[in-house]
Amino acid sequence: MKVSLCKTIRPYEWKNLPKDLLAGLVIMAVSIPISMGYAQIAGLPAVYGLYGSVFPILLFALFSTSPQFIFGVDAAPAALVGSALVSLGIEGGSREALAAVPVLTFFVAVWLLVFYLCRAGKLVNYISAPVMGGFISGICTTIILMQVPKLFGGKAGVGELPELLEHIWESRTVFHLPSLLLGVGALVILLVSKKIIPKFPMAVLLMALGAIGTVVFQLEDLGIQTLAAVKPGLPAWSIPDFGSVPLKEAVTVSLSVAVVIMAETLLAENSFAQKNRYRINDNQEILAFAMGNLIASFTGCCPINGSVSRTAMGEQYQAKTQLTGIVAGLSMIVLLLCGTGFIGYLPIPVLTAIVISALLGATEFDLAVRLWKVSRTEYLIFTGAFFGVLMLGTINGVLIGIILSFSEMIIRTSKPSRGFLGIQPGHRHFRDLKESDQIHAIEGVLIYRFSSNLFFANIQVLQSDIEDNLREDTKAVILDASGIGSMDITAADRLKLLYESLKEKNIRFYITEHIAGLNEQMRQLGLGCLIQEGCVRRTTHIALKDMGITRPYPLEGGVDNEQRSASRKRADNRVQEFVWAFGSQAEEEIERQIRCQIEQLKKTGDVEYLLHGRWSHMEDLDQDEWLEHLEEHLKEIVNISGKDEKTLAIRLEKHRQEVHDRIAREHPELAERFRERRHLLDEHLKEKRPEVYELVIQLRKKISDEQREKEEQQLH
Repeated sequence: MKVSLCKTIRPYEWKNLPKDLLAGLVIMAVSIPISMGYAQIAGLPAVYGLYGSVFPILLFALFSTSPQFIFGVDAAPAALVGSALVSLGIEGGSREALAAVPVLTFFVAVWLLVFYLCRAGKLVNYISAPVMGGFISGICTTIILMQVPKLFGGKAGVGELPELLEHIWESRTVFHLPSLLLGVGALVILLVSKKIIPKFPMAVLLMALGAIGTVVFQLEDLGIQTLAAVKPGLPAWSIPDFGSVPLKEAVTVSLSVAVVIMAETLLAENSFAQKNRYRINDNQEILAFAMGNLIASFTGCCPINGSVSRTAMGEQYQAKTQLTGIVAGLSMIVLLLCGTGFIGYLPIPVLTAIVISALLGATEFDLAVRLWKVSRTEYLIFTGAFFGVLMLGTINGVLIGIILSFSEMIIRTSKPSRGFLGIQPGHRHFRDLKESDQIHAIEGVLIYRFSSNLFFANIQVLQSDIEDNLREDTKAVILDASGIGSMDITAADRLKLLYESLKEKNIRFYITEHIAGLNEQMRQLGLGCLIQEGCVRRTTHIALKDMGITRPYPLEGGVDNEQRSASRKRADNRVQEFVWAFGSQAEEEIERQIRCQIEQLKKTGDVEYLLHGRWSHMEDLDQDEWLEHLEEHLKEIVNISGKDEKTLAIRLEKHRQEVHDRIAREHPELAERFRERRHLLDEHLKEKRPEVYELVIQLRKKISDEQREKEEQQLH
């Protein structure tokens, strides 16, 4: 397994240096309150959170293939380790905890190395975007709720939603108004500045102002809490004391933590990667997690995880490479050696507001809104993953999301796209009968396309569709298997039963258009008899020929199917192309495009493009509707262009007459339908723009009179 070091840094684009430096400094500053708080949750002294923000971040930056993701002490692993200490009877912050936590971290690194060797990173491919979005939003919401009490003078909470809400309620007893005003004020400033001046490092400014305020205005005298002072110096290196934790407990506890780190961080990394359009190497990321945790264990730290909040902060300040993480780690070294006194002046409410602001930016509730509009099923998957994380914790939330995702996939494949096919008169390609009323079925033949692999969950759909559409005059059923790449034994057995049932009714059965590999599968699954008896053919045309049905194929209802000329075929293929593309939204799309062209007209004054620019891309019925919409905007076009109203109206009407004549010539069967549709469009215009309608009617009469006079002159 090839490992690429410093992938996002070499070769480095120096134009990114200012952004990476600024983002790294911001992340270092933001890491101070976050990491110190989570270290205490894990049962360690607060300073170990800062230690965990040095060497693990640096090593992760060297191994990671993500240009923006940041490693550090985070909520889920810290909470799991903290609860494990409680179950082992070890008091947080004690000497026993200082010995036990590095052992757990070491075994977490071992498990992550095992996952790397097993290439477990590929598992993330089976997790859908709704699962990722719900997962990330759930984590962000959980951490926000953890931080809320710190806005008004309380301590961070732990656990899932019920515990967090209970903790927020209990924290009302320590409610401190000045802290709340300071924290909420800072949060409002951050959120507003994101909208107005998104590139400005407002978080850094607020931290500096907070420290100055502590010194100048004595904020501590007002009861506003600041971070605890930290002794200067780097962490001491040592080998974990493996005798401090029973081996069985160390292995089992570390396994759950390693799974959470892998699932949570890979999901988050892939979410950011998809949003920002780059790719990561999932398996190498697991190796980066392992290396970060291995070095953390030798400096006495708790397990380290990918940090959504710090990554979101880096994204806000446009971090481009892992140089951001290196800057964050190196600047933390400088802080630990020279500037720990500064930490004691930072107001906790301001730092909490910075964290909450970053987390709000990382949520993906906009995805939930999109899913609600386009797919309620995927919306439920998003909601399930979100509330799973919120109510049951990280790993359970992921499991719920994955289960929902797989369930949705099974449901979707059990109801695949399918339909019966026919032919447009004079053409040779088979198309869905529902596509147009010009598509007709071949007389006595059911041609059925099934667009999914066949397996136990959807074979009943295929069988029911075919059996429910059989008629007394049905002579053959042709299964267009172009969308079938494989089948299981259940589907093969049911296909054989369907074949035998049709044979008893003297109805021939064919399977066509599929890949050659499917034939091998059918032989292995016991359908070789169909191949031997000639029921498996390469194309639908060959199957029809085998039945003695040759071109031009007889169509139902006695519809004429004589060969068309090449020009007539081109005309047929263009019938209502716009409506085919946009479906029920065709009218709104025409109006939207005309609006865009009118806006362009304001800039260019080019009326010709407005009148002709789109016509070459439309068929005749679409052109007629386009012209109808243009007529509704006639006054507006005249005002913008300065052209004469009657001249423009005459040009529109003459072109509509040309469209009508062409339809009557090329599509005589549509001429009456076109006249009826024209009448409806006129009524619509009369209702919306009566003054334009009157002008159009006058011009239409004038054009008609001119044509009649011209015809009379030709007769004489």
